Amino acid sequence: MRYKDISGKEIVDVSQGARLGVLGQTDLEINEKTGQIESFIIPNYKWFGLKKEGDETKIRWKAIKKIGEDMIMIEVD
Repeated sequence: MRYKDISGKEIVDVSQGARLGVLGQTDLEINEKTGQIESFIIPNYKWFGLKKEGDETKIRWKAIKKIGEDMIMIEVD
């Protein structure tokens, strides 16, 4: 799978029913030796005082449960 195939998809946490962002507005952590994506780094924006701007959420590749046509479904512990 290529990055262009998953870019632009919504990232949704199925355990919380929350939209986390859009892939393409995130940073990627890539293993330099293998070239594989290890995690998505999603910036957090201040939203009703719940999260501080500048914080970020790291989603490990193994948290991905399904990559659909429009979204990437993850499950984070």
